[in-house]
Amino acid sequence: MGNQLKFIAIIPARYASTRFPGKPLAMLGGKPVIQRVYEQVTGVISSAVVATDDERIAEVVKSFGGQVVMTSPNHKSGTDRCWEAYQKQGEEYDVVINVQGDEPFIAHSQLRAIMNCFNDENTDIATLVKPFSEEDGLSALENPNSPKVVLDSESRAIYFSRSVIPYLRGVEPEKWLSHHTFYKHIGMYAFRRDVLGQVTSLLQSTLEKAESLEQLRWLENGYKIGVGISDVETVGIDTPEDLERAERFLAEIEK
Repeated sequence: MGNQLKFIAIIPARYASTRFPGKPLAMLGGKPVIQRVYEQVTGVISSAVVATDDERIAEVVKSFGGQVVMTSPNHKSGTDRCWEAYQKQGEEYDVVINVQGDEPFIAHSQLRAIMNCFNDENTDIATLVKPFSEEDGLSALENPNSPKVVLDSESRAIYFSRSVIPYLRGVEPEKWLSHHTFYKHIGMYAFRRDVLGQVTSLLQSTLEKAESLEQLRWLENGYKIGVGISDVETVGIDTPEDLERAERFLAEIEK
């Protein structure tokens, strides 16, 4: 069934970023970050569009032959920007994949894993996780900026938290990673078209406010979130330091 679905990838890209203004246009291995994201995505999904509120980003996307759509500067989240961009397409798609504009190394296998979640017709929304490894260590597991996810037997999300979940009773925290598979959330989402329209009009929920995680609003409202498992480490870019790390990572993989 999944093969007959029509997918579109929407890549929200803002110029204004508190930690790294102009990030999508930063050069990485001789190409702007946004171009690297776009090329990775179109290697798997032929329909892709950058959604931005900034003419400078729009010009760069056009210059490398990418599709771009201008969206309002007033969106509170990337999900809202995605929905506006989708509505401007003038063509219907079954599933909309929201790819962060600062993930230049998004892997083809990750895109396929998220698409495969829709082979289950009960999946409303899909996202990705990566198992923590023992080498990551306890500090990585406990990092509140790296949300954890617990899954049910059908690989659906039960809950997302900045805390370590589940808590392993009777086991020393230092030994947790060798006793259980913990999942780290990778912030990439895909939505069935109608679901994307619905979630943008939901009010903030209690759990979302508590953890500051938008996906809890969807769970609280009963949406089923399918989860694809990936073992690829992504190198997202939030700061100029991350860009330097990404340059080194690129040099390694291009050897």
